[in-house]
Amino acid sequence: MDFNVKKLASDAGVFFTRAVQYTEEKLGQAEKTELDAHLENLIARADCTKNWTEKIFRQTEVLLQPNPSARIEEFVYEKLDKKLPSRTTNAELLGQYMQDAAKEFGPGTPYGSTLITVGEYQKRLGGAEREFLHTSAINFLTPLRNFLEGDWKTISKERRLLENRRLDLDVCKARLKKAKLAEAKAALWSEEVDKAEHELRLAQTEFDRQAEVTRLLLEGISSTHVNHLRCLHEFVEAQAAYYAECHKHMQDLQKELSSANGDTFPNAFAVNASTSGVSSGPTPLSTATLPGASSPSRPPNASNALESSTLKIEEVKPPATGTRKAKVLYDYDAADTSELSLLADELITVYTVPGMDPDWLIGERGNQKGKVPVTYLELLS
Repeated sequence: MDFNVKKLASDAGVFFTRAVQYTEEKLGQAEKTELDAHLENLIARADCTKNWTEKIFRQTEVLLQPNPSARIEEFVYEKLDKKLPSRTTNAELLGQYMQDAAKEFGPGTPYGSTLITVGEYQKRLGGAEREFLHTSAINFLTPLRNFLEGDWKTISKERRLLENRRLDLDVCKARLKKAKLAEAKAALWSEEVDKAEHELRLAQTEFDRQAEVTRLLLEGISSTHVNHLRCLHEFVEAQAAYYAECHKHMQDLQKELSSANGDTFPNAFAVNASTSGVSSGPTPLSTATLPGASSPSRPPNASNALESSTLKIEEVKPPATGTRKAKVLYDYDAADTSELSLLADELITVYTVPGMDPDWLIGERGNQKGKVPVTYLELLS
């Protein structure tokens, strides 16, 4: 007990002298030992690495899990060292709702069967998202967290110890200076000078040793950058694989809906395919407005035997829903009375009717009405 009290008193005395030295340095009343330029640069680089790693880590967490409550739950489970329960993704939940709704509406109906199909693909998207989140957490978030909670804490501890050794060194320098001033006045202070010099040598040795330990740790930041670079590449690869899988699922879904609903909604997907071809090609800015741009070739005439017998332009009525606005990309001269002549940049109303060639739409401009080629239009809404 006696030993503990003495040690406590000694530690309190060291803490007090350090506090006095630190305060006097801040007030400009005491000299301060400066670290060498190389060590200072290493410290600045380490601080920069820590600050940006922390920001990247936090924002990646937000990207992967936007829900703050879910992030708090994950943090609690992590601190308790317990396995986080499996959480359903939003896409999976949406897919399940769609399939449950299909059971109520009737899976044999067009709407119900489509809900089942779309719900299944939503679940696949959710599964892809789950795999992406898992891979990113292991390959990217975990290394960043290990640096912040492991390596950086060790570096910070050694830096605090270096600062304490530096304060002890400056305290010894101040004591030696005072002892030498007193020695000039009285010879009996020579023992104090010897003691102060001995303490200074010990303090200098401890400071140099700690500076070397800290320097080695700080130079390890370069290895940290290399490791984080590798993790960053793996994160990008995981993102690319995730988005590619989602794109494939959506393409498969569109094909399945097109084949399944073609009879229910005639020409709907065919028109979309035609218009997507227009949008995927040169834009109006790059074709219609540039000098030398030419209009697309005239599509095959839609006045086949079927349309001649069933489609009479003057009798065609616009549907209650499904009309769209379209911008004319090029001038077009009607080949016969069933077609509508067009002027570039004008706006017209278009729609399709059952049994019509997918390369053509019905266009209206005021009281005028006629067939217009899809490739000459940019659908707006």
